[in-house]
Amino acid sequence: MSSLKIKFTSDEKGQLVKEIQQYCFDELDLELSRFDVEFLFDFLSKKMGTVFYNQGLKDAQAILSTKLDLITEAIADIEKPID
Repeated sequence: MSSLKIKFTSDEKGQLVKEIQQYCFDELDLELSRFDVEFLFDFLSKKMGTVFYNQGLKDAQAILSTKLDLITEAIADIEKPID
């Protein structure tokens, strides 16, 4: 399987970069340039993005499994007996 590259629109990336920049300023008393935060964002999305993506897949799989169990039970409930 090829390497997963999570892609963000420029608006999404811009908003996330602003939020990281504001967080660093508010919580860490760290004033970072947009350029520096973009590098941090790229690093974090490369290193952590796949982990978040995989967890999302596991969560979706669990939901689908539960729904499939409900459908299987509903089908069994309407099954007609064979005489």
